[in-house]
Amino acid sequence: MDQYDGEENYMPQEDDWDRDMLLDPAWEKQQRKTFTAWCNSHLRKAGTQIENIEEDFRDGLKLMLLLEVISGERLAKPERGKMRVHKISNVNKALDFIASKGVKLVSIGAEEIVDGNAKMTLGMIWTIILRFAIQDISVEETSAKEGLLLWCQRKTAPYKNVNIQNFHISWKDGLGFCALIHRHRPELIDYGKLRKDDPMTNLNTAFDVAEKYLDIPKMLDAEDIVGTARPDEKAIMTYVSSFYHAFSGAQKVSRKQLVSSSSSPSSLSSSSCCPQPLPLPQSLWFFLTSSFSLAAQLNSPLLELTVPHFPHGSLLQMDYRRLHKPPKVQEKCQLEINFNTLQTKLRLSNRPAFMPSEGKMVSDINNAWGNLEGAEKGYEEWLLNEIRRLERLDHLAEKFRQKAAIHEAWTGGKEEMLQQRDYESSSLSEIKALLKKHEAFESDLTAHQDRVEQIAAIAQELNELDYYDSPSVNARCQRICDQWDSLGNLTQKRSEALQRTEKLLETIDQLYLEFAKRAAPFNNWMEGAMEDLQDTFIVHTIEEIQGLSMAHEQFKATLPEADKERQAILGIHNEIAKIVQTYHVNIAGSNPYTTINPQEVNAKWDKVRHLVPQRDQALIEEHARQQNNERLRRQFANQANVIGPWIQTKMEEIGRISIEMHGTLEDQLTHLRQYEKSIINYKPKIDQLEGDHQLIQEALIFDNKHTNYTMEHIRVGWEQLLTTIARTINEIENQILTRDAKGITQEQLNEFRASFNHFDRKRTGIMEAEDFKTCLISMGYNLGENEFSRIMSIVDPNRMGLVTFQAFIDFMSRETADTDTADQVMASFKVLAGDKNYILADELRRELPPDQAEYCIARMAPYSGPDAVPGALDYMSFSTALYGESDL
Repeated sequence: MDQYDGEENYMPQEDDWDRDMLLDPAWEKQQRKTFTAWCNSHLRKAGTQIENIEEDFRDGLKLMLLLEVISGERLAKPERGKMRVHKISNVNKALDFIASKGVKLVSIGAEEIVDGNAKMTLGMIWTIILRFAIQDISVEETSAKEGLLLWCQRKTAPYKNVNIQNFHISWKDGLGFCALIHRHRPELIDYGKLRKDDPMTNLNTAFDVAEKYLDIPKMLDAEDIVGTARPDEKAIMTYVSSFYHAFSGAQKVSRKQLVSSSSSPSSLSSSSCCPQPLPLPQSLWFFLTSSFSLAAQLNSPLLELTVPHFPHGSLLQMDYRRLHKPPKVQEKCQLEINFNTLQTKLRLSNRPAFMPSEGKMVSDINNAWGNLEGAEKGYEEWLLNEIRRLERLDHLAEKFRQKAAIHEAWTGGKEEMLQQRDYESSSLSEIKALLKKHEAFESDLTAHQDRVEQIAAIAQELNELDYYDSPSVNARCQRICDQWDSLGNLTQKRSEALQRTEKLLETIDQLYLEFAKRAAPFNNWMEGAMEDLQDTFIVHTIEEIQGLSMAHEQFKATLPEADKERQAILGIHNEIAKIVQTYHVNIAGSNPYTTINPQEVNAKWDKVRHLVPQRDQALIEEHARQQNNERLRRQFANQANVIGPWIQTKMEEIGRISIEMHGTLEDQLTHLRQYEKSIINYKPKIDQLEGDHQLIQEALIFDNKHTNYTMEHIRVGWEQLLTTIARTINEIENQILTRDAKGITQEQLNEFRASFNHFDRKRTGIMEAEDFKTCLISMGYNLGENEFSRIMSIVDPNRMGLVTFQAFIDFMSRETADTDTADQVMASFKVLAGDKNYILADELRRELPPDQAEYCIARMAPYSGPDAVPGALDYMSFSTALYGESDL
């Protein structure tokens, strides 16, 4: 099936886009980038571009604009609406225009393009590229694809490592693109520096140069081409066609100008109907015959060329194409124009047609011209083949010289090195080093075997190709082979000598190694033993010293076996000395595996045997000390385990006495003072425990597993016990004073105590604020926050949130008693002062709670009566003032 219809020459359709067939993802990616770049290279002429090839063509506007740019023709007016029907209408107009150019669209409809079908859109763009970019390519009457491929092959033929056979894998190494650019613009790329094994650099170089200097947009990615086993053929063809148009445009313009000048009216200026002399056929025929003869002569296999002939042959070809042939092309064209004009005029004049002589017909000239072009093609192919052959010879000769020079440089000094006898005075380690060095040299020698074989193979090939300088090549190759045989013999002899010397020293080295293996752990054992024997041990219990003594006894049990090991190690050294003396072996230096010598082993062994009895004595002394420490621990623990619980019991008993209501306050006070006396009588036992604790501290004993009590615990408990009994006695005395001052009966006091104990939930002898509030509510108080705060400021002036029993009694006595008078207040202070007219601060602090005492001291004026003493306070004026201020 043909892709284009009409009178034009059209190329066969190469690929049908089957709507059910999926594209290879890698090819689709390459096509997207290539086709997008190709479209943008034309759309930018209209000031726009596309980003997504299947999305940006969906409305048909940019598709119609693209066709107008590449065709130079105006399409039908597009629809500007955004509905689907408008988009389909625009795409159909574009497809109709493509069809009007003789293109048969296969399986591509407007609906697929509007729906963004990527495969159909890529197929449509490929059809446009074929029609407007590749269709017009024609080389020697071939199809467009074959012509483009032939053009690429001819342009890249002189370049090494370039073999263009297709539009996919032949371009993967990038050298084909670089060769096309270098052939037409050699100043843009240094082709000699490119390497076939570096495709990424080659491809990126070609793409960047084409974009910067040739105005060919970058349509491919080097990574995609290298990373794909078979690059997409359509993408490669599209990009290569850009090079064809960039480099062949000038030649086409020249040919068009030539045809235009030939068919101008000046060539038809003669209006005579008679035949005019035609000098062109004879001169043109002479040119054809002579050129064909020259081409046949140059193409003859009998002609032998060498490298110096290359420029001459190339210059002949260039002169022929640039100087000789172009005028004849114009003459041939002018001849055909003149012949056709003449025949037309003769026909219009009703005269017989002009018939040229035999062999000078226009068809004969065309046939001869075709033969000439065939001869040109044959000569060009022969010249390229000959150039390749001579380049091959020159390349082989240069390769031979390089490899020979490298090999000769490597062999320099190797024979002298192999003839050295340095192993005769070497130690075993040095012999082993020489052997390893020699093994490395043998490996290197083996590796160079390939180079020698390559040199011989290159020389053989040069002889087979009749290289002009073969004698010198053969002589140099023979020298290299002879030297190679000599190196092999010397290498074998040196290897045998080194192995003999190694065996001679092997026995001594094994003994050295055995000595080192056994002496090192034995030396470490002795050093560890000396360190342990001299180590200052720190123990705190009898068990720890017993463990050390047991470990020391176990160590002493190992000494006989250790002495046997020492004698065996010294025996190895004696055997080495015997072998050296018997075989007169040259030993350089001492044992290479260790720095330990027999003298050092004996010295350390004597030191160990000397330290053992010293350790025995130290352990005995420490054992005695730990036994004494254990006695002190038990002695302290026995007393502490009695005193600690006794103190706790007394504390609990005092607490119960202060809370319980057995008897009168005087009875409780008497009972507490008896407790105080019994507690003070217990002091000698505390002192005795202090003495035992002093002995423990002097012995540096820091722990005692026999008791949980420490001296600090005992001291704190004892001080708390004394403080508690004194405070409790003071509280009872204050309660007696309060009772007497307030006139409270014993039954009232017991009732206060019962109420206080009931609401003292924690049984600490102190009520918390919430407990006190609950107590007041239970007694019928209607308390608001302000009222309770006022009461708390009275019973808890220090704002601790706690209410003592004394404060509770004071409050309850004020609440239950009649209103006091100033005389009653003064009478109370007089009782406290012991019937004196003044009172001292110490008496207030002793008889009143601390907060009340400090309150009175701060407000009482100094007493100035005749019986005043220093520090006397006037409680009478204070009572009068107090009576005037409050209801107390």
